[in-house]
Amino acid sequence: MAGAPTPFRQILETRLSQLAADTELLFADARQRARGEVASELNQAARRLFQAGAAEELASTLASAAAPYASTVLVFRIEGDVARSPEIDVPLSSAAALSGAMQTRDPVIAAATPGEVSAALVDRLAHSPEDRAYVFPLVAAGKVPALLYACGAVQGPALELLAQVAAAAWIRWLPATPPPESPAPARDLVSIAPAVSPPPVSPWDRLSTEEQQIHLRAQRWARVRMAELRLRQSAAVQAARSRGNVYQALREHLDRAREEYRKAFFAPCPSMVDYLHLEMLRTLAHDDADLLGKDYPGPLV
Repeated sequence: MAGAPTPFRQILETRLSQLAADTELLFADARQRARGEVASELNQAARRLFQAGAAEELASTLASAAAPYASTVLVFRIEGDVARSPEIDVPLSSAAALSGAMQTRDPVIAAATPGEVSAALVDRLAHSPEDRAYVFPLVAAGKVPALLYACGAVQGPALELLAQVAAAAWIRWLPATPPPESPAPARDLVSIAPAVSPPPVSPWDRLSTEEQQIHLRAQRWARVRMAELRLRQSAAVQAARSRGNVYQALREHLDRAREEYRKAFFAPCPSMVDYLHLEMLRTLAHDDADLLGKDYPGPLV
């Protein structure tokens, strides 16, 4: 016959409730500590990447930093039509996934089959047809000098962030890219041509060494900031692209970044270019200005 709960049952239910609450607190604390540890590891990895003294050292540092986030990690340096790593060289013509990441400049997830990653790489890594390969391009100054290849228990967001940071560091070993042309000052237009015209001087070459360094720092800052935003707000970015209102959807984050960029780079450098705008287009809008939306105020001036 049903009746009032016995004291023993009441005590048991109370203890179970307390145990459930204590367990949840323990899990929450563990999750918080785990997030903090991952953030610390990524921060240390970023510092090591920027401290690398040569491209070879940077590639090795990236492979080491990425190792905890996948079962297998390779870093390929692109030399002509070949992706080279200390373990194996892969002709890009034989690896659709690798060449696809270079062409689209976006991460690629593909079946680890001979047609996608090359027969040589399948044999070397003992891939099975069920395996998935993740290819993260390092996009630096419009070029792809390297690829981060991973498979098995892959933590994609962490690897993509490391690839973005490594790309920003890699810019130091690429030929300097002149900033976009700006209208010449009137005083430069009024001149008398010499008998023999000297070779044309690009706007980049007119900058002092100090100004060039500020431009390169601005490029790296913009690339890393937009990469972090795309990772942390991945769902919001994808939804905003489909609606064509990226700026409106991410306005708080983008306005804060624009203001920080203005103070850090436009103020000390009169020749500064809005690299943040260029990275918004590339990283958030797939180089389609219309996806930023009608509310976007345009490049900083």
